Amino acid sequence: MNRREFLGATTFTIMAPHLVRGTAANSAVRVGLLGCGGRGTEDATSMVNNGGARMVAIADLFQDQLERAKARFDKLAEQKGYAGIDSAHVFQGVDAAERIATSKEVDVVSIGTPPYFHPGHLGIVVAAGKHVYCEKPVAVDVAGAKRVIELGKLAEGKLSLDVGFQIRNAPPFVEIVRRIHGGALGEIVFGSAYYYCPFIGNDPWPPDPPARQRLRNWIHDRVLSGDIVVEQNIHVIDICNWVLKGHPVKATAACGRKGRPDKGDCNGYYSATLQYPNNVMLNFSSRQVGKEDFDANERFFGTRGSSQSPYAGTLGITGDEPWTWNSGEKKTQGGDFSITGSFSDNLAQADAEKHKAFIESITSGKFHNQAALGAESSLSAMLIRKAAYERREATWDELVQSNEKWDAKLDLAKVV
Repeated sequence: MNRREFLGATTFTIMAPHLVRGTAANSAVRVGLLGCGGRGTEDATSMVNNGGARMVAIADLFQDQLERAKARFDKLAEQKGYAGIDSAHVFQGVDAAERIATSKEVDVVSIGTPPYFHPGHLGIVVAAGKHVYCEKPVAVDVAGAKRVIELGKLAEGKLSLDVGFQIRNAPPFVEIVRRIHGGALGEIVFGSAYYYCPFIGNDPWPPDPPARQRLRNWIHDRVLSGDIVVEQNIHVIDICNWVLKGHPVKATAACGRKGRPDKGDCNGYYSATLQYPNNVMLNFSSRQVGKEDFDANERFFGTRGSSQSPYAGTLGITGDEPWTWNSGEKKTQGGDFSITGSFSDNLAQADAEKHKAFIESITSGKFHNQAALGAESSLSAMLIRKAAYERREATWDELVQSNEKWDAKLDLAKVV
């Protein structure tokens, strides 16, 4: 498979989907995991525990990743009372994505690969006629986001295509947004959001050559991850879009690497001012430096009240229609949970509800299609990045028209 094929740059005709459930003796949706890192493994585990799915296949570039994932899922299968993953359904190498997508044993492919590869991997899975769950962000550049939108059009009505914005399924967030959209804040005039994460260190990988180390520690690589604003901060940006029912139309921003001890090229902080429709201004800031506990929040101020929606602590509305969701005492957390998704407090039910809803969309035939939503939030984060990189005001229209495309300059055949 050459690079063009790997990135899914061809035109696809969707194959007829295989049976979405297994045999009569086993009606569970059969899941294959593409990308066996921390977050991908958590997604697949949650589909089993909360959606009643079965893990039947795994795929990754690296053998050690596959071995760890297989041991985990085999143990989970034993606990559930069924066989583990057959060694014939363990796919390793550059062609692993195509092999797992075309496997007749797989109904769903969950994509947990580095974000740079998401549009190409989505293309391969959609072309194979399989339901797909793709972690955020769906792309790291404008061209990739546009491709995902087109893939969503191909999948419409035929497949479920979900994107990993699990906060939109977290009960306290669902309720606070419902109240805001119902008028609890009145006219929203201003907002503020932040995503503060301690520095995320290198994983203790074997002493690999530089290209392999780059792939293993993709979270420190600007092109493979999209930088921290696209890869990580996108969660709070997505919530702001949800609340404000749209995307920012322009942005000014700054960023820098000050405080980062790693050898990568991702930034350590962002600071931005966004303008949303109806002239709603929003201040945004983020960090991925230091050792302080993790903290994220969105605040909105309106003519009838204000809201706050932290990941942990008191979430609610003050003003004419006061309301509070109390999930208990705020728990402090480090940065590792943001990689694996071991959420607590206000996000305690986020993954469970998200993955349950995804599997149910398949078994019910009421397919989801979140491609455009995923692309919109990715582009919103890219708008901040563009303004920061270019040190000027950037607009949504010029971003979308730019057709920006990043090249990781990786020869995967030589890496593996």
